[in-house]
Amino acid sequence: MCRLFGMTSAPDRVRATFWLLEARDSLAEQSHRDPDGTGLGHFDRDGTPVLHKAPIAAYQDRAFAEEARTAESSTFIAHVRYASTGGLDERNTHPFCADGRMLAHNGVIEGLEELDRYLGDARSQVRGDTDSERFFALVNRETEAAGGDVTAGLRTAARWVAANLPLFALNIVMTTADGLWALRYPDTHELHVLERRAGGHHRTRHLDQSGRDGRLRVRADGLADVPSVVVASERLDDNPAWRLLLPGELLHVGPDRRIVSQIALPEPPAHRLTLADLHPQAAASQNPA
Repeated sequence: MCRLFGMTSAPDRVRATFWLLEARDSLAEQSHRDPDGTGLGHFDRDGTPVLHKAPIAAYQDRAFAEEARTAESSTFIAHVRYASTGGLDERNTHPFCADGRMLAHNGVIEGLEELDRYLGDARSQVRGDTDSERFFALVNRETEAAGGDVTAGLRTAARWVAANLPLFALNIVMTTADGLWALRYPDTHELHVLERRAGGHHRTRHLDQSGRDGRLRVRADGLADVPSVVVASERLDDNPAWRLLLPGELLHVGPDRRIVSQIALPEPPAHRLTLADLHPQAAASQNPA
C-alpha cells in the first residue's frame, strides 16, 4: 500500500530530513514487495515548488531512493508508491505538481476513459498514465472554477468521482507553500492527523517519526520549538494525539496552522470496488502489509 505523508509548520519554515526508503538489512525486509517509486515535495522561500522523485525500476534507482533528503520549507509532502496504474517512470511518480500545488494519492480510481472525457481541455495537464494525476487535473480545474478555493475544488472533484466512477479508495494529501489538505475516502485505508505542539507530547523533543518496514522516516530538529500538523497513512510515533480521519473527512490546515474539517463526502461511493474487483497489479498495490 502506498505511504502518504504531509506536514506543515506554516508560517514557520523548518529543516527536515527524509529517508523515504531505508536500506534492506534483513531477509524479512527483502521478502516484502519493493516499492515502485518515492517522491518528496517542498517549497523554496519564494514559493517555488521543488520535487525529488525516483521511480524504482532498477537497483541504482533503489539506491537513489535510499539517500537522505534535507530541505527547508513550511510544508512538505512525501509518497512511497506501489503502482496500480502506469509504468515505473518519473512522470508516474508522486507527488504531482501544477499551479503551485502538489498532490499524492493512495487508492484506485477506474473508468479512466470517462474521466478523460470529463476533463476535456484539462486533460492536457496530465503527462503520465495514472489515475492519480488525472484526479489532480480535475482538482485544479475545479479549483479554478471556484475562484482559487482549493478546498472547494478538491471537494467538488472528489464528489464527482465518487458519484460517477468505480472507486476503491481516494486518500489524498495536497500542499501549497503555506497550506495542507487531506482527504480520507471512504474507509478503505487509514489516514491519520497529528496536531503536534512544539516539542511533541513530551514538550521537549524534536520530531523523529518513522513508518513500518523501513518506509518513510522524517526528522525535524526545529519542531522542538515550533508547532506543526502532520498527516500520514499510519501513526509514526507514540504521540497519543494522533487521530484517525473519519470516512469522507476533508481537512485543511491554513497558513496559521488553524484546522478546518468537514465531512465532504457523507455517502459511500456509487460504484464501490473491492480488492476482488481489481486487476492483480492494482490489488497488490493496495495490500496494507
